[in-house]
Amino acid sequence: MCRVLNVGSSGYYDWRDRNESLRAQEDQVLLAKIQKIHVQSKHAYGYVKTWKALHTQGIQCGKHRVARLRRQHQIETKRSKHFNITTRSKHRHWIAPDHVKRMFTAAQLNQVWAGDVTCVPTRQGWLYLAILLDMYSRKIIGWSMSRRNNQPLVLNALQMAIIQRQPGAGLIHHTDRGRLYAADQYRALMQQHHIIPSMSRKGDCYDNAVSETFFSTLKNELIHGRNYTTREQAKSDIFEYIECFYNRKRIHQTLNYQTPFEYENNHAYA
Repeated sequence: MCRVLNVGSSGYYDWRDRNESLRAQEDQVLLAKIQKIHVQSKHAYGYVKTWKALHTQGIQCGKHRVARLRRQHQIETKRSKHFNITTRSKHRHWIAPDHVKRMFTAAQLNQVWAGDVTCVPTRQGWLYLAILLDMYSRKIIGWSMSRRNNQPLVLNALQMAIIQRQPGAGLIHHTDRGRLYAADQYRALMQQHHIIPSMSRKGDCYDNAVSETFFSTLKNELIHGRNYTTREQAKSDIFEYIECFYNRKRIHQTLNYQTPFEYENNHAYA
């Protein structure tokens, strides 16, 4: 082999028996930390978020080095498939005006909440999930799961959010035009707590993009590729994802690479 490649045999044996360079040894240590973050993030982070997570842990390295190691070892982010639409907007209920108008930011807690419903497949049938998130921190503040896409599903999520946050008058509650959000019982609960309803335009998912983005994230990072035998299995996974991972551990680019929990503590309660 040395003769064919025109390489001296002594040089070959010297290379073969030489210890790894310090840089290569450091790469192996860094790779192990990158792989750990990849697992803990449920394969959700790209190289920039991985680099930010490393810095949060006090590990100083370049983001291009992180990108190289991920590429060399085929550490890839989960990405998505198509999902089902659960909104039923063809109804004769009252429709609220759009007070958000695609301005998906808030200056403080409990200024704007966004909500939506999605469905998760199991062998027992669909599991429906309703959520409400605070636009300020992207934190999920209310959620509910049921085998039926019905009024108690969305009411339970709203009641949970109200109990947790105790919002003052003037909070904007933004959803699509689904009949469950336009129903008299749901409107009455909002009126009781002086909450201002807001609804997107008909058939325009971009008007409720923050909620849609959360569901896309949930399904790409957790649901896709799973085969749930029962609804209870799916419920357990979703509960853990929302309460233990998404709200407390998953960093967000829009929050300057902080988690919703950290962002609220560092800013809202500062």
